[in-house]
Amino acid sequence: MATLLYRLGKASYLHAKSVLAAWIVALIAIAIAGFGFGGQTDEEFTIPGSESQEAFDRLQAVFPTFGGASAQVVLVAPEGERLDTPAAKALIGRITNAVKGGPGIEDAIGPFDEFAGRALSDDGRYGFISVRFEVPDIQVTDEMLDALVSTRSLAEDTGIVVEYGGNVFQDQQVGLTVTEVIGVAFAGLVLIVTFRSFRPAWMPLASAIVGVGIVMGILFSLAHVVTISSSAPLLAVMLGLAVGIDYSLFILSRHRSQLAAGEDPVESAATAVGTSGNAVVFAGVTVIIALLGLFLVGIPFLSVMGAGAAIAVAIAIVAAITLLPAFMGLVGERLRPKPSSAAARIAALSADTPSMGRRWVRMVTKKPLLLSLITIATLGGLALPALSLDLNLPGGGQEPENSTQRKAYDLVSEGFGPGYNGPLLVSADITGTNEVIEVLEDLRAEFETIPGVDYVSEGFPSPTLDTGIFQLVPTTAPDSPETKALVADIRQMLPQWEEEYGTPLSVTGVTAIGVDVSSRIQSALIPFGIVVVGLSIVLLIAVFRSILVPIKAALGFLLSVTAAFGVVVAIFQWGFGADLLHVTPGPILSFMPIILMAVLFGLAMDYEVFLVAGMREQYVRTGNWRQAIEEGYAQGARVVAAAAMIMFFVFFAFVPEGSNILKPIALGLAVGIAFDAFVVRMTLVPALMALFGPSAWWIPRGLDHRVPHADVEGEGLRDFLEAKEWASSHPDSALQAHYLVCDDVAQREPVSFAINRGESIDLVAEAQHAVALSAVVSGITAPQSGQVHVLGHTLPSEASVVSSLVSVWSRSDQDLLTSVGQSLEERIRWSHAYAGLTRAEREQAVAAAIEKINRLSITLGLDATSTRSETLTGVLPREQQILIFAALALSDGAPLTLISPVEPVVWDGERELWWSAIDAFRGPDQTVVLCSAPPARALPSSPRRVVDLMATEAVSS
Repeated sequence: MATLLYRLGKASYLHAKSVLAAWIVALIAIAIAGFGFGGQTDEEFTIPGSESQEAFDRLQAVFPTFGGASAQVVLVAPEGERLDTPAAKALIGRITNAVKGGPGIEDAIGPFDEFAGRALSDDGRYGFISVRFEVPDIQVTDEMLDALVSTRSLAEDTGIVVEYGGNVFQDQQVGLTVTEVIGVAFAGLVLIVTFRSFRPAWMPLASAIVGVGIVMGILFSLAHVVTISSSAPLLAVMLGLAVGIDYSLFILSRHRSQLAAGEDPVESAATAVGTSGNAVVFAGVTVIIALLGLFLVGIPFLSVMGAGAAIAVAIAIVAAITLLPAFMGLVGERLRPKPSSAAARIAALSADTPSMGRRWVRMVTKKPLLLSLITIATLGGLALPALSLDLNLPGGGQEPENSTQRKAYDLVSEGFGPGYNGPLLVSADITGTNEVIEVLEDLRAEFETIPGVDYVSEGFPSPTLDTGIFQLVPTTAPDSPETKALVADIRQMLPQWEEEYGTPLSVTGVTAIGVDVSSRIQSALIPFGIVVVGLSIVLLIAVFRSILVPIKAALGFLLSVTAAFGVVVAIFQWGFGADLLHVTPGPILSFMPIILMAVLFGLAMDYEVFLVAGMREQYVRTGNWRQAIEEGYAQGARVVAAAAMIMFFVFFAFVPEGSNILKPIALGLAVGIAFDAFVVRMTLVPALMALFGPSAWWIPRGLDHRVPHADVEGEGLRDFLEAKEWASSHPDSALQAHYLVCDDVAQREPVSFAINRGESIDLVAEAQHAVALSAVVSGITAPQSGQVHVLGHTLPSEASVVSSLVSVWSRSDQDLLTSVGQSLEERIRWSHAYAGLTRAEREQAVAAAIEKINRLSITLGLDATSTRSETLTGVLPREQQILIFAALALSDGAPLTLISPVEPVVWDGERELWWSAIDAFRGPDQTVVLCSAPPARALPSSPRRVVDLMATEAVSS
């Protein structure tokens, strides 16, 4: 992965304008598709498979108007007056008729109509008109709502207050306010301080903004076919901005440090993408996995939120490893800090001139036990409010105080009671009785005896007389714990009434669905947490090759996330500082905890990887665990601190003026990031690592062999770059090996040799070793150890390139009897060089090779004047076969050709036939290696250069 990212980063840097143009075209095209032709968001909270949802779906099927959106027109008379006076009733009648005549309205029932139910308060001052639309919520247009609200003008100068409530009036507009812009501006300020320069600071911001624009276009395009709530794009924007800036920061910071150390800009950019970019990909994938884990809960709108956020993270990763290097390429050498600049001085900080991070970790590791206890106790205390966590879906009570929906909600609560803002529905299957009216009246009487129920409407049968529906108004608010308990109590009573009346009953309605959603999410928190924590432990074992480090990381995550829960409960539920943050106290958004766990888990693993991976690298290199803690911390602390501050500002910016749905998530992420980065990762982690000592890096030997190795820090890339540097130091070599072991079974000890370009040479070895060498050099198998390069390309990292440059011929005695045409077909199928040829091209290649062989046969057998045939008179079948094999091996003109006869060569004359055949077909720049297996260990005299692989030394005759 690191090598692939290295090449991708270098290509993006070198082709900066093309990469930038591709991103701009993608942004424009997707933005036009999403914002110009995309769908709308919809606050549809469903929970498939639940009792309430199934009953709700049945009601929609049997009641023709039940599927339409609903609203309320709330009317309030002046203090001391009533709505049931003749003048007021006449006015309400005019308003009701005006509402009925509005576009998209199915029906409107005034407080004095026949089926109004209890729509007038006991004091006669409050009333409401029930409105039913022809279309569902998602299809209600702004024009329909404007026409409905315009009926308020009829009550002007009458003193009657008119407000409008219902889900259709929820603010579903997705957009950034000035506070989010301020948050991004603060992030930019942190970048300027981090880099000590304006020039690099814009790159992470630009990369994140482009990614966010693309993900918004994608989500709105998908809104045509998928129900997307207004919070889903906002969550994607919030997360896309935060991780997009952070991921680019990690890579760009590495690039700037390398430039300050004097590295070439191209190599520095490629190496930064291959190393820090590798860690970014790993960290981003953990965030994506956690977000996609929301599908396990089984709630569609939650799954869509997780998927949208995961898309945002994926685009942020791609932008960091392609768009950011393109920005680097545009700026080029100008990114290098000046020798006397503050950025250069920071890059030059060492143990002798310690940075703030180095001084902090030294202090922490001096008293690790004390600081560990303090941090654990502090976070544990902050987590205590989470014990009273109360979850619910958003309602009118959480809307802004100046909105008409919130005013209507408050007026209904004031005049009728809070339960009228969220009545329960009870459906009854009446197909099993002939006394429909009597059963409905008896059931209503039963429902009126339920404690906590303020009002029960008449039972209305469906037009097909198969389902009855009751409206039960609780005495408490829809989002109160008492209402949740009431739903549970009613469901416990239903079996008794079902048996008595022979009528299946179900509790449903928006309030009951909200209760079920909250219940399912709350019950999923612990299993989801176990999955997330278990995943983190497995991933970190693969990264750090340790048992204690992953367990410590997972427990630290639990500390920070529960502390974040506690702060959210204290502010949003208890009301501490609510006015300061423009928050209306009440129940916590039901899906806040699980979203917070998913996102914060991935981000916590980001910081764990960037801090502790450096510690492990130092420990593996030096074996000094105490020095490893300090050096690893000093390398990553500055960037992690900057990244955490950026995330805090971006997330917190969505709190004061953001969406009510998103506010608790944004605050939880902001404080969670602060706790996890500054308290857990930058304080508790080094303290615990100091307490663990060398035991921190212990792992059972059996587990070490079974767990795959995740090369997050790009160790493989460093090996690749060292091998490339070694290969480039020998530009004249076509093939070079340094302590190479091809097969640790067939080969007794490493070999080293060099073959120059255009040279022909013998490699003398046993047959099995010759075949193994051919397989390695042609890129088919990887070497066991050592270094080897072919034409400047190192193995095994560039095996795909090498395979197209090497031709290999290896045949056994049995294969010698195969026809020439079949041999050619097998050779072409086996050769990597012909892998991309069409059938016609393969046939042409076969014909060309056969023509060469035919010309050779004529030369050998008939044309005695040929200079090449003078030494080959009296051709024998074995010799003819040698000539054919040489022709086959060299027929594709590969720069390097290996010929490996499996059976030993008869050295007295046959070996010269091989070289004569090779000379007859090789090109002027073609390097040919004859892997010979001698009948004896003694090396014969020869005008050719011979390398005895068994003796591991080169011999020149």
